[in-house]
Amino acid sequence: MALWQVTDGLMTEAGVTVYSSGCIGERNATYEVARYAPGFVLVGDDSGGRGFLLRADDPASAVFSSDLGDLGPEDFEVESADFASWIAGLGR
Repeated sequence: MALWQVTDGLMTEAGVTVYSSGCIGERNATYEVARYAPGFVLVGDDSGGRGFLLRADDPASAVFSSDLGDLGPEDFEVESADFASWIAGLGR
């Protein structure tokens, strides 16, 4: 993704964190994403218990959010139609 070519992760003033490339694997293992949300990758969180996920096999994936204690995809909410739009909206 283009973001990681520009910066290796970020944290907004509002507390939204986009994980660094070195942190994504550990976060996905910690929250057992492969077990509870197969086919998704956790890319960040809101510093309040809500995570942000993308479909792992879709470069044009929407950005989804979910409570990190309940990673069932049936409960995911769409935050943005795509990653680039979501990132652009974080600064607002």
